[in-house]
Amino acid sequence: RDGSGLDNLSQVRHVVLVLSGKGGVGKSTITTELALALRQAGKKVGILDVDLCGPSIPRMLSVGRPDVHQCDAGWVPVYTDAQKSLALMSIGFLMEDPDEAVVWRGPKKTALIGQFVSDVSWGELDVLLVDTPPGTSDEHLAVLENLKKHRVDGAVLVTTPQAVSTGDVRREITFCKKTGVRILGIVENMSGFICPHCSECSNIFSKGGGEELAKLTGSVFLGSVPLDPQLSTSTEEGKDFMQSFPESATFSAISSICATLLKSLEI
Repeated sequence: RDGSGLDNLSQVRHVVLVLSGKGGVGKSTITTELALALRQAGKKVGILDVDLCGPSIPRMLSVGRPDVHQCDAGWVPVYTDAQKSLALMSIGFLMEDPDEAVVWRGPKKTALIGQFVSDVSWGELDVLLVDTPPGTSDEHLAVLENLKKHRVDGAVLVTTPQAVSTGDVRREITFCKKTGVRILGIVENMSGFICPHCSECSNIFSKGGGEELAKLTGSVFLGSVPLDPQLSTSTEEGKDFMQSFPESATFSAISSICATLLKSLEI
């Protein structure tokens, strides 16, 4: 093995980054839901969770802290199902203590991310979703530089409806343009709240910011995803998010976003 890890991505057909201008907009939730919708669509999916400060995807998919094994080609991802249709590798798996804060200087983070991105042995995947840290930092550049040796199909940007959040995403758009990453589209998350009793949707955070931003920047608006207490509860209580997902109000929104995404990736 030449140590570059490029062979680890050679059977990955599409690589999609999930970006947000700031934390707390539900980027990891959208990544997880997109992965499940892609799996429902019959695709083999991988999630690479590079969010050093908050690797939350393992919890959402109830995989806990598995022992991560190495093979000749690098780290072996953790499979969330017997069919091995959803593979996950989280930087959280490599931390000795999951409750420890990661207090590292830039170069150490960059080196770890570089190694992490190229050292996971994914095998054959239709889509690899990369959950990145919020913002546009050195960490993003490290992810990009390492993935670009392979190929990045583009990025999905996640915002919430408020102007503050869409302003932060504007910077992310500039980042994509400067680094030559194609914007696959914008998702407006937390777009209304689904009442668990009557299933009515209330717009608690205003509405339409994501769509407006897409128009202004000439990007594709992929759709809006409501806040769904059913899914929040399943995550909080460690219930099976994967089982709750197809039953949820969010499912149809994410499925149509997923269909648009598949069309633009041409698969």
